[in-house]
Amino acid sequence: MATARMGDTITISYIGTLDDGTIFHSTEAEGPLTATLGAGEIFPALEAAIVGMRPTETRNIFLCAGEAYGERLKENVIRVARGSFPAEKEIKPGQKLGIEFSGGAARVMLVTEVSEEAVTLDGNHPLAGCNLTFALRLDLIR
Repeated sequence: MATARMGDTITISYIGTLDDGTIFHSTEAEGPLTATLGAGEIFPALEAAIVGMRPTETRNIFLCAGEAYGERLKENVIRVARGSFPAEKEIKPGQKLGIEFSGGAARVMLVTEVSEEAVTLDGNHPLAGCNLTFALRLDLIR
């Protein structure tokens, strides 16, 4: 039976959990994920763990934060004067805002704090700083 190699297109099913057991994603609702190993479609460390697997094989694969979405970076959290936003715009914690920076760069950021003077925005990925575990089954190699 063939084993997964870089360049293969694979289909996987998985349940992804955090250290406390919280499920952050599962293919159960959306169906299996198809990706090409080595094409940058999934984390490189996850690809490396899949290489050598056979169809129907299962593994628990642990990725430390640095191998997944990276560590939380303080420089990705900024405070912006409340006056930088239109006065009529309601801004509240938990809201996501598209922010344009000088030079044309744009980024979606999470509002974490709002006061009369400032709005605190977090540009880190929600899973940055989190270790991830995948209960993974290799369904198919093409």
